[in-house]
Amino acid sequence: MITVSDVTFNFGGQVLFKDVDLKFTPGNCYGIIGANGAGKSTFLKMICGELEPTKGTVTIPEKTRLSVLKQDHFAYDAYTVLDTIIMGNERLYQIMKEKDALYEKEDFSEEDGIKASELEGEFAELNGWEAESDASKLVQGLGLNESVLYEPMSGLKESEKVKVLLAQALFGDPEIILLDEPTNGLDIEAVAWLEDFLSDYFGTVLVVSHDRHFLNNVCTHIVDIDYGGIKMYVGNYEFWYESSQLMQRVLKQQNKKNEEKIKELQEFISRFSANKSKSRQATARKKLLDKLTVEEIPASSRRYPFIGFDMDREAGKDILFVENLSKTAPDGTVLFKDITFTVNKGEKIAFVGNEMSITALFEILVGNSDPDSGSYKWGQSITYSYFPHDNSSFFNGCTLSILDWMRQYSKDQTETYLRGFLGRMLFSNDSVYKEVRVLSGGEKARCMFSRMMLFGSNMLILDRPTDHLDLESITAVNNGLSAFKGNVMFMSHDYEIVNTVADRIIELTPDRMIDKKGNYEDYVEFKKSLGEGKISLGTSYSE
Repeated sequence: MITVSDVTFNFGGQVLFKDVDLKFTPGNCYGIIGANGAGKSTFLKMICGELEPTKGTVTIPEKTRLSVLKQDHFAYDAYTVLDTIIMGNERLYQIMKEKDALYEKEDFSEEDGIKASELEGEFAELNGWEAESDASKLVQGLGLNESVLYEPMSGLKESEKVKVLLAQALFGDPEIILLDEPTNGLDIEAVAWLEDFLSDYFGTVLVVSHDRHFLNNVCTHIVDIDYGGIKMYVGNYEFWYESSQLMQRVLKQQNKKNEEKIKELQEFISRFSANKSKSRQATARKKLLDKLTVEEIPASSRRYPFIGFDMDREAGKDILFVENLSKTAPDGTVLFKDITFTVNKGEKIAFVGNEMSITALFEILVGNSDPDSGSYKWGQSITYSYFPHDNSSFFNGCTLSILDWMRQYSKDQTETYLRGFLGRMLFSNDSVYKEVRVLSGGEKARCMFSRMMLFGSNMLILDRPTDHLDLESITAVNNGLSAFKGNVMFMSHDYEIVNTVADRIIELTPDRMIDKKGNYEDYVEFKKSLGEGKISLGTSYSE
């Protein structure tokens, strides 16, 4: 159990949260959510003792083993993968090294024998004899070959290091696991394996993640850091989001009969209680939801940007024709070869697979690059808006304010209109005068979405648009793309967006293209029917 009592944390003169009282108990998984800068990672660091609260206490029973997902991918380059994973249990690793040092002594004494015997006993208690096989199970579950255990960390790819550090955090049955963005860089099979692992885990898990699908599958509780305070709610992210939105509507309509609203809320709780999910976590969540009262429904003050796309002109029958298109990178790497496909009216296509290949395709289709061979043709009625993965050319060195930057793309040049538009994108008051060159990644992304919305295009092309966004903005993007009546072609790491927006999946790699109608889950099942292994939305790391 973790007990947080009357905790306040100040950072740089700002109060991130104050007077926090929480308890985290075994058998539950707590999803930590909050806007960018709210203090999610700071809260985890405070729990593990890396940071001290300004006021109050964090109490963890003595001899409780706490494990943390490390973020420094180079910290263990001097060690083998096996040693790195076993270091997840510091005491076990220490015993192993002490034993080895004793047995290597040439003048092994009686005293050394007694010490070795004691170490052997503790080694057995900590399941040391199973350490190698346990490490093997973890790396294989995460999609790595068992042989990787004996390789040096320095020789691994970035995506492989991520998996090894995750295996380290899960190793040795710790009572408490703290995970900060554990799904970053994982393929979909590794994420599914992690979901199953955490769903059956006996201890306490605290996890920060922008992956809504992951939070929905593993969380029994949501811990909401809402500038100035932290509140805990029963249920997964979807329940938290829908119930908080429902409560907001209730609070705005208090003049209506309370009885009707209470009945609506109770039906909502009942519906979620019957929602299927995974094993231990599902059982725990259902029991908690059954006990939930209307008064405990969240009413978050979180603000969501408005992202919505209107078409100035509806598209005709012809959208896009791609025929025998090929592209090679400057270093000679084949990105794709002889790909052919047709986009039909109204389709929303998610591209998955090799990120470099997909970005190269998008850059060709919007005229920023030329193919090596082949052709493409847009329909005469098509107007497109493009969200590039690298938006630096729009902001670097630009001294324009947000207001003036937006004015470049708006038909209505009045400050009243632009302020109203930017207000819906969470740029209000004096923030509209901030120079765009100093904006954060999330703020730049919101500017790019604003620019796209002003164009009124009937085709949207988006290259990893959610990479720098918080959960609120990701949810807004999801809603906006789902509601859009035109065509969409996109690549995203967000499982929920891919699965709920796309009605067609195209997998693009240097050596092939797979084109499958249906959502992402249909595509996953199709791949399984082919007996294929890894399935990826695209990885954040260079392979």
